[in-house]
Amino acid sequence: CAMEVQSAMVDRNAGVPDDRRIVFRIGIHIGDVVEESDGDLMGDAVNIAARLEGIAQPGAICLSEQAYWQVKARLDIAVSDLGATQLKNIAEPVRAFSLVVGLSPQAKSAGPEDPARLEKPSTPLALPDKPSIAVLAFQNMSGDPEQEYFADGMVEDIITGLSRIKWLFVIARNSSFIYKGKAVDIKQVGRDLGVRYVLEGSVRKAGGRVRITGQLVEAETGTHLWADKFDGALDDVFDLQDRITASVVGIVEPNLRQAEIERARRKRPDNLGAYDLFLRAVPYFQSIMPGDANIGIGLLEEALKLDPYYAAAHAHLAWGMEMRVLRSGFNEADAAAGVRHARMALAHGSDDATALGIAALVILHLGYDFEAASNAIARALSLNGSCAAAFYWGAHIHAFSGDPVIAEDYANRALRLSPFDPISYEAYLALGCVRFREQRYDDAAAFYAKAVQANPRFSSLYAGQAMALAMAGRIKESNSQARQLLELEPTFRVRSFVDFFAQFSRPELIDRFEEGLRKSGLPE
Repeated sequence: CAMEVQSAMVDRNAGVPDDRRIVFRIGIHIGDVVEESDGDLMGDAVNIAARLEGIAQPGAICLSEQAYWQVKARLDIAVSDLGATQLKNIAEPVRAFSLVVGLSPQAKSAGPEDPARLEKPSTPLALPDKPSIAVLAFQNMSGDPEQEYFADGMVEDIITGLSRIKWLFVIARNSSFIYKGKAVDIKQVGRDLGVRYVLEGSVRKAGGRVRITGQLVEAETGTHLWADKFDGALDDVFDLQDRITASVVGIVEPNLRQAEIERARRKRPDNLGAYDLFLRAVPYFQSIMPGDANIGIGLLEEALKLDPYYAAAHAHLAWGMEMRVLRSGFNEADAAAGVRHARMALAHGSDDATALGIAALVILHLGYDFEAASNAIARALSLNGSCAAAFYWGAHIHAFSGDPVIAEDYANRALRLSPFDPISYEAYLALGCVRFREQRYDDAAAFYAKAVQANPRFSSLYAGQAMALAMAGRIKESNSQARQLLELEPTFRVRSFVDFFAQFSRPELIDRFEEGLRKSGLPE
């Protein structure tokens, strides 16, 4: 309502002399009110709203923090964070946010092509408390007006896809598109919109084909974090849009995550919040080895002291416990803790596809509940159909316990979305398991070899390759893989490995696992 009122007043004031204009200030707060007998509304909430109106600039809307958090996902214009503000006769400071709607009369009179036609904040916007990104309109390099609609539609789809990543703050289209058709300074865009990252690109048509280029830039430094190109035929424009959108969203997410990890590493240790501690912990889980996981677990425990309901931290902590159980001897306390943290992630991560995916893996491995695990993967993919991590974990879950056709489909989708992902080994592991189920042991060994290449520190991958080679009759090669496994995990024993996987794997797999591992010469 406030936005419509302010927008209407801009139109009404157009061409009116300054001394004849009516300009409103509006303050918005959320809280309890008391209705008097004459219909007046009273109470502290009303007083705060009135004081916010008093500090608003003419023509602006000023929101309290409580009001802003209710509507921020729906705002499609730039918002200025005014910080904690002391309001008259209000005891505690109130964090306030300001926004200006529509065009000023001066900007309207400048004409539609004037760069000043849209108001921008006069001071740099404060960065949100989570990673933030703006997707600029892609440049049409073809000179073909039809490609303009294609490019704009694709960028809108990319913004929608990125908005499903709940740990990411995404600027709405109406704000990021104000730079369309202009030469832009990425650093200035970051300051104007209050974002840490900017995604830009171009569209070029040649004959019946189109080439899309995209690049991800850190706004503050101008550093290029990722760049790629996508080619396709224009036979089915909507299908091409969908495929490129899925690819861009799937690739951007892990690149942003890695950039955030690097940023957290550079931050002073005495100034770390729960999110920073989580980011510092994440790399320690990539080797899938208990020694590294223990370091990550310690950081996550500190994060959860600051934010007990942090779903991503619970999910990774559960994963760390699973690593200790599988590769440091089965420990009942670790298994119980892993399941507990996984269930916390499921309970509080209803909007975090990656957290749901990791929790699903742990629920399968330590809770032996395939139905709950597969349901969690389905939830993750319904939230974000471009979440490569959910596809990777879903491939694993179905390869061992579910439908091999789904496992193969998920593995291939994951590799297409994020081929250089730190957990890409999971796709090759799943494909190796599918081939093992089909008794195509040479093919299984080839996929396990790719898994080892993707993560040479993950000891269980050598077990998969050793047993596949042994079942294929390639005993000498199998013995070599078994020796490498024991170098990484000297305590490995066939019996404990088989017993662990027997809790959740398809029965036809277990006997062949055991046979292959014994043939490879691994200790009983």
